[in-house]
Formats: sequence, structure tokens, C-alpha cells
Amino acid sequence: MIETLKQDPRVLRALALARGSDERTLADQEALTSIPAPPFGEDARGRAMARMLVEAGVDSVHVDEAGNVLALLDGRRDAPPVVLAAHLDTVFPPETDVTVRRTGNVLRAPGISDDGRGLAVILAVARCCAEAGVVPRTPVLLAATVGEEGLGDLRGVKYLFGPAGAAHDAAGFISVDGAGLTRIVVRGVGSRRFRIHARGPGGHSWVDWGAPNPIHTLGSVVAGLVALPLPANPRTTLTVARWSGGTAINAIPRSADVEVDTRSESESHLRDLEARVRAVVRTLAEEERARGDGGVTLEVEPIGARPCGTTPEHAPLVRAAVEATRSVGAEPTLAVSSTDANIPMSRGIPAVAIGGGGEAGKAHTPEEWYRNVRGPEGVMRALLTVLATAGT
Repeated sequence: MIETLKQDPRVLRALALARGSDERTLADQEALTSIPAPPFGEDARGRAMARMLVEAGVDSVHVDEAGNVLALLDGRRDAPPVVLAAHLDTVFPPETDVTVRRTGNVLRAPGISDDGRGLAVILAVARCCAEAGVVPRTPVLLAATVGEEGLGDLRGVKYLFGPAGAAHDAAGFISVDGAGLTRIVVRGVGSRRFRIHARGPGGHSWVDWGAPNPIHTLGSVVAGLVALPLPANPRTTLTVARWSGGTAINAIPRSADVEVDTRSESESHLRDLEARVRAVVRTLAEEERARGDGGVTLEVEPIGARPCGTTPEHAPLVRAAVEATRSVGAEPTLAVSSTDANIPMSRGIPAVAIGGGGEAGKAHTPEEWYRNVRGPEGVMRALLTVLATAGT
């Protein structure tokens, strides 16, 4: 598959351009990372991405109803597209300093790898195809998605594959997420997330001591949750991730909240764990009602759901990614993760997530870094995976 592609002089030219334009790719990565893209605040980075796609020579650049930036590498217009995607958003709040600092081949900034690298790789693939005259047989839809991180809950890719989305009938999906040259994500970790609200009358910490205290009650909830037995196979996890509430050190709080993240490769395990989470809350709510003074009220609010999914190892898309990885001198590793690829996987559409080359560390922290070691090979791998799937 890949060796046949490499016999096409246009493909060889595109691969040479991927290596020769490495500095341009790094400049794109730096420019996009330097634009804040906090959760639900991706617009500015999206506008820059749209402009850069036009400059790369891509047709039909537009923004859909969810905020995804889309563009098309022409193929047969009546054929379902192959999607090449990366996400616009980061995990960092708006006030985060995203200035990129570069020392030699190391770039440091929040989001420089996740997913500044992925966005830059998409631009590089588009530019290499345009300049080399590579025309895919099947249309290739380039997508810079919103809402991949955290409470974004994959909203961009959910819309993309929904009834009104441009990829609702896609033939395949390739996400470039972060750095690296070996991992191929073929299994999606699902998640269900909840915010547990506790409400009480509040009061003075001395005068009203003994009144129902939402934080005390949530402490019991948390103790019950962390005591739940969790399956080891398939691995299933429960994380109490955030806590908030109260107004002053000398006041009994009127409200408090805790956020809980559950994950598994099994939908049935996620359903079972949700039922047990709700049972813990329900038991404590009943105990509060039995106090006789109204007690603390408890409510479980779902705040996120990512479906599980799998792309079979024998699927042509996986074989293409494996061959492309080996063709650039790396040994592929099939992996499990939670990415935009969860959505198409869950709907039976072949999907993988791959890294964009280079090395990286400290993801989701202000100290995130990217080292440009074999960075061009990341572009080449993405290019070959796309063309092996879409044809030329």
C-alpha cells in the first residue's frame, strides 16, 4: 500500500516538501500555540487556523455551527470523506500565558504539543499536497475541532459526526493529537462525568453550629465513592477531580459541589459504575432527610459522556497507519486513549489517533514542552496514512 504510493512522483515530492518545510511547520506550531484557546474560547485560534488553511492552498474553508474549522482537499465530490483532524482547544484558562519560548529544537508553552503540534501537522499536510499537486481520490476533510478537552465533552467532533455534520458519512477518521511517532490509538476509553450538588440552609459557624453542612455531607459522599470496588479488567477508574463551595471561614456553607470522573474501556462497566455512584448519593440523601431538620439535599448532574469504541486491528485504516509508521523508520504500538476518535469509533467508522512526530512532555501543565526530534517524519506519517486511505 505505502510502497505503491511512493512510486508516484507527486507523493515523493510531497514527502520531500514535508522534510524541507520543517521550519515552516514549527513556525505554524508556535504561531497557533501563542493564541489562547481556553475551554469554550477557541474562536481566535480558529480564525487564525482558517486563514492559514487558505494560505496553504486549500478549498472550501469554513466554520460549522459548532465552531469547527473545516477545509477540503478535493477528491470525488460524491464520495464519503476521509477526515484528518486536530483539536483547537487547550485545558488552560483564559489568563494563562501561552507565549512560546524556544531554545534550540525545544519549544515550551502550554499546549505546544497538545494540540499545537497536531494543528501544525494538518497545515503541513495540506501545504505539501497543494505544492506537489497531490489530489486524493476520495475527498479529505481537514478539521480543526473545538471542545476536545475536559468539559468540552468532544462537542466539536460530536457535531461533525452528527446528522448535520460534514463527516456524518465519513469513510475514516485520523486524529493528530500531540507528539510522538509510534503510538496508534485504536481503542477509545469512555468516560462519564458528574457534578454532585449539596445544598443546605447555611449559617454562622458558631451561632448555628450543628446546622446541616453541605461540605460535611459531601465528605461522606466522597468517602463512599472512593470505597467502591473497581474492576481491573477492563480497567475502570473513578477520580474525585474538583471540589468547590463555601463563602467564608466563619460561615457554614449553603452549597458545595464535587466533580467526579469515571472511565473505562467498557460501556457496561461505565453504566454499572454510574448506578453505584448514584446509589451512594441516594443513600446519603435518605440519611439527610431522616435528620428531621431537612438536612442537606443532594443532586447528581451529568456533565460529560464520552463513548467507548474500537477500530479492529485488521481494518484497512489501521494497516495504513502501521505501514506509514514503519515507512518512516518507527515501530508502531497499538494503544488505548481518550481522543476525538472515540466518536467515530463508537459509530462504527474506522478511526485512529496518532502523534505528530517529535517528543513532548508535561502535557496539561504550564511547563509543557515539545522537542523537534524527527518532527518531519510525523508529517510524513500523517500524509501517508491519509493517502493510503483516500487514494490518489
